[in-house]
Amino acid sequence: MSSSMEQLYQQVILDHAKYPHGRGLGDAVTGAHTAQSHQVNPTCGDEVTLQVDVDDAGVVRGVRWDGQGCSISQASVSVLHDLVVDQPLTTVDRLAGSFRDLMQSKGQGLDDEDAEEALGDAAAFTGVGKFSARVKCALLGWVALNDALIKTGATRTEREDA
Repeated sequence: MSSSMEQLYQQVILDHAKYPHGRGLGDAVTGAHTAQSHQVNPTCGDEVTLQVDVDDAGVVRGVRWDGQGCSISQASVSVLHDLVVDQPLTTVDRLAGSFRDLMQSKGQGLDDEDAEEALGDAAAFTGVGKFSARVKCALLGWVALNDALIKTGATRTEREDA
């Protein structure tokens, strides 16, 4: 990856950390299945509490979160918010899988350019994969999202159909 690309990616992460999207716990979306998950990274102490709303059609209608920790963990949840709100669960599952693959690529990025492009700002975390201790930071919000989605109870059938 070129140094100018790495600088751009670093700026995306810093911007999301400084001006996080979806931050602030609050009221659930009316008529949706809502659940919450609190996750802690014991290695560094980062934590996130994430609330998710899923409607009867299996679409994520809201994500709210609060947390503390390094810029990587906080920016990752902000990017997650932008990616998954108003998306069907099948798309959310695909994005989560692509992000996990990106984190396991050891900084090489994804072979599937379409999958990487679908990640939008989340592709800025490519370089994080080079640092195994930071991968958990980047994945913290995604773990919370998956746990909260399971807790909604609304996800099981839609996900199995995928």
